[in-house]
Amino acid sequence: MSKRVPVARYQVRATFRAPLEFAYRWCTDYTSKDSRYSGEGYRRRILRRSTRSVVLEDLYDTGTGWIWLRRVIRLDPPNGWHAESVGSDRAISVDYRLSKLPGDRTLLTIRARRRPDGVGIRNPAKSAWERSVAANWARFGRALEREYARGRPRRDPN
Repeated sequence: MSKRVPVARYQVRATFRAPLEFAYRWCTDYTSKDSRYSGEGYRRRILRRSTRSVVLEDLYDTGTGWIWLRRVIRLDPPNGWHAESVGSDRAISVDYRLSKLPGDRTLLTIRARRRPDGVGIRNPAKSAWERSVAANWARFGRALEREYARGRPRRDPN
């Protein structure tokens, strides 16, 4: 009998000073340059895009080796999307939901379920993962708010 690895569950919230419609378009307009917002330095390739889904691959250099990740994203307009990711270190399933807040603000709620994908790598501590994701979304949020203030959404063919 094999040992079952427990599923790790995470939740992160971020608030944006932009209306929900803009936030949804911005967050789901995946581009090859997204890493410039997060500061993570990954390389992104958009493999397929349609009105209902996006398939992409990210490649991270950790300094001690590469991490590869393929993400299949199901878009659920006007306020949500779901990502199933499989990579060289673990698998993760993430739900993203946007909610309107007063004053043209938007709340993003991220709920993730994660389990090692057969490689024996331990999941990070819940607090460390949530802190890292919250910091990334704070950086994404600043970029989103700058573009909203300028009155133009980002565009990138890749």
